[in-house]
Amino acid sequence: MTKMAEALEAIMLICFGLSWPMNAYKNFKARTAAGTSWQFILLITLGYFAGIAAKFVSGAINWVLVVYFINVVCIAANWVVYFRNCAIDRERDRLRKEEDVQDAMAQARAAR
Repeated sequence: MTKMAEALEAIMLICFGLSWPMNAYKNFKARTAAGTSWQFILLITLGYFAGIAAKFVSGAINWVLVVYFINVVCIAANWVVYFRNCAIDRERDRLRKEEDVQDAMAQARAAR
């Protein structure tokens, strides 16, 4: 692989990779998994692992592999935030249901 090809591959990976920390931060602040597609994150994760595997299979192990691993770390952060937000959503739903039951009981008592 030529140095130019390596540089272009690294630029592509850096461009894609920069979006993941921003996405993780945005989702962390949102505190909800609503609007987050785990299927999309999985597809991207599989793509990065395929790229890493291609490096090993082709014997083109070079410095660009480091960029792949940095991207995998960034996508892993998105997985952590996604599962954290799912837990927050479940707890929020549980509390809402509990409040709904209490409201219904209060209304039933008031109706007597």
